This record gives sequence, C-alpha cells and structure tokens, in this order.
Amino acid sequence: MVILAHIREQHRLSLGSYGRPRMTEELNELGLRVGQRRVGRLMRQNGIRIIRSRKFKRTTDSDHAFNIAPNLLQQDFSASAPNQKWAGDITYIWTREGWVYLAVIIDLFSRRVIGWAISNRMKQDLAIRALNMAVALRRPPPGCIHHTDRGAQYCAHDYQKLLRKNGFKVSMSGKGNCYDNSAVESFFKSLKAELVWRREWHTRRDVEIALFEYINGFYNPRRKHSALGWKSPVAFEQRAA
Repeated sequence: MVILAHIREQHRLSLGSYGRPRMTEELNELGLRVGQRRVGRLMRQNGIRIIRSRKFKRTTDSDHAFNIAPNLLQQDFSASAPNQKWAGDITYIWTREGWVYLAVIIDLFSRRVIGWAISNRMKQDLAIRALNMAVALRRPPPGCIHHTDRGAQYCAHDYQKLLRKNGFKVSMSGKGNCYDNSAVESFFKSLKAELVWRREWHTRRDVEIALFEYINGFYNPRRKHSALGWKSPVAFEQRAA
C-alpha cells in the first residue's frame, strides 16, 4: 500500500506520462529502492497506465457548483516582498491507521510554510485551519494574492468568506493543470523525499509530530534553497527585512 501510494503520487505529478522505466527511476531518485518488475506489477494490477489523451486522475474535487476564480498568477511564483502572494494545497500521507491529509499555505516570496493543518478527512475545515494559522502569524495586508487549485475545499462558501474578510485577491489554477501550483507541489515533493518516504508511519500522531519537527525545525529555519541564494526561508526573509 505504501509503495502503491508513491506510484499514484508520481503518476499524478507526471500528468500520467510515466511508464514503468521512468517511474522506477523517479522513485529510486527519491530514495525508494524498488525494481522495475515490482513497479510494473503494481501499476498493472492497479490499472495505472500512461495517459495519452485522457486527463489524469486527481485528488482535487473540482466537480462542484461553487464559483471558480481566475488564475491571477499565471505560473509567476516570484514576489518582491512577503505577503504579496500566498499559495495553498493539500496532500496525503499513508499510515497504518489510514490516510492523513496535510494542508499548507506557503508565502511565495521565501517559500516559507506559514500555515498548516492535518486531518484524517479531506474536508473544508482542514483548509480553513491552515489559512487561520497563516493569517494569525502574518496579518497580511489587503490585496495579498491567495492561490490554490479549484478544489471544493477552497471554493466553498465558508473558505471564500474568510478570504474576503481578510482582503485577499483570490486566484485559482486552471482545470487539471498541476503546473499552475508547482511551488507548493515542489514543497510536497521535498517533504515526501526527505521525510515521509524514509520510514513507515504507524499512527497519525506520529505523522503530526514529525511534520511539526520538519516544518518548524528544519524546512523553514534551516533548509537551503537554490532559488533563495542557498538560504533558508527564515534567513531569506530576515535578510530582506
């Protein structure tokens, strides 16, 4: 189940373009020691195939009647100061107790994780708790762009009401285009390669503790980014200040 979850994730991130050889290379690069035969068998048994003309399967539920905001970012993830552009998304982690869903909010100026929350359900309150944490920490000025995909959690009335209350400009990705939110996808890839995929997780509580240590103890204050001149998000913001 764990390896299968990894394969499904890479299948999604590759837009359904990875067959057995490329899938195996990607998993090995991320530290998962698995051979082509096993990858091929798991893909075949679970109907995971190269998608050439159909859209890939997403965890985002965009089949809803809520309003969709325009894409204000247009894949421009640069910012000249904090609290100009925020981006959010949700990913999942497998444990022996079942799935854990992680919602994050990232400041695109420094790639710092400024809000996050976990739950055993991928519901609206998960996204709201992550946003509330970010707002309490940063107190963004009116006009800050808030960018996500067009999932039901982000389009729902209560979430949009919270955005309006705090003066955000709402931006959403195009349908089925993960590149429109690639800054957050990059964080998720780092998180899984550096933490999640290196061990088996027994309980959701184990995941919560490890995420807290990774985000607040390593990623934000210590992890160096080439795009930030090999500085950590916190150090980059401090220098800009």
